[in-house]
Amino acid sequence: MITYLNGKVIYKGGNSVVLLVNNIGYELYLSTLSLEKVEEGDEKEFWTELVLKEKEAELYGFLSFNELELFKLLKTISGIGPKIALILGEAGTLQNLKYKLENEKLPKGIGVKKAKKILLELTGKIKEIEKKESKDDEVIIALKSLGFSHKEIKDALAQVDKNIKDIEEKIRTALKYLGK
Repeated sequence: MITYLNGKVIYKGGNSVVLLVNNIGYELYLSTLSLEKVEEGDEKEFWTELVLKEKEAELYGFLSFNELELFKLLKTISGIGPKIALILGEAGTLQNLKYKLENEKLPKGIGVKKAKKILLELTGKIKEIEKKESKDDEVIIALKSLGFSHKEIKDALAQVDKNIKDIEEKIRTALKYLGK
C-alpha cells in the first residue's frame, strides 16, 4: 500500500494534484480545503489511501494523519464511498462533522436520510476516538519536545503495543523505537 508520499507538486487541477516523487508522478485526489492549501511548486507531504475499484485505482491524499483516519472511518459506513468520504472529511474532526450534519446545509450527494444514518453510525465512535486521540496527543507532544519529527513519532507509535495504556510507558516504549 502507498501510505505516505513526500514530493513536489507539479500540477494542480480540478480536484487533484500530481506529486512528483523520485521521478514518478502520483495523482492524488484532495478535498477542496486541502487543494486550497497546495500550490504548484510546493514541496509537500501527504498521507495517502489507495482505493481499488473494479476498473481503476485512485489515490487520495491528506495533509494530516488525522484527516486520513477520518476518511478511513467514514468509508466504513455503508453507502459512503471515497468521494463522499472526502467531502465529509473536510469537517476535520468527528465532532465538527456531527455539528455540520446536524446544523448546516448538507453537502451535495448527502440527503437527510443518509445524514441521519451517518450520525447514527458515528455515535459512540466519537467518544472512543476522543479517548485514543487525547492519550496519543500527550505522547506526541512529549516526543516532539524531545526533537522528534511528526513522521518519526507516528512510525514509532505504530510499533508500540496497542495494549499499553499508560502514557509514560507508551513514551518509554516509543523512545526505544526512536533509538534514544
